[in-house]
Amino acid sequence: MQNQRRTLLRAAGTLALLATGGGALVRAQAAPRIIAVTARKFTYEPQEITVKLGESVIFRLTTADVVMGFSIPDFNVRGTIIPGMSIDVAMTPNRAGDFTFLCDVFCGTGHENMDGTLHVVA
Repeated sequence: MQNQRRTLLRAAGTLALLATGGGALVRAQAAPRIIAVTARKFTYEPQEITVKLGESVIFRLTTADVVMGFSIPDFNVRGTIIPGMSIDVAMTPNRAGDFTFLCDVFCGTGHENMDGTLHVVA
């Protein structure tokens, strides 16, 4: 009788937990937003990117030209982009403002002007 009662109470508790979606015990984390960035001699597409403060993002970087870099020095974020391949660089901005992203691998004449702006909004 006592074992049957415990089994019923356990089953009722499990059903209550399932019915509420687990309550505060399990919280799903939002998947990072993927932002496609294409590097071309001597520009990025897009040249301006806007993200929210604290938003997890992945920059999906590609190029068809030559080896290039992608760097956001203010956030210590960087990646090397190899032609024909895709590289993912993750970031979660911890301060708002406008920040420069740039190519940090010499890719030819015009390299010094290859940059863009990351807008982080609150």
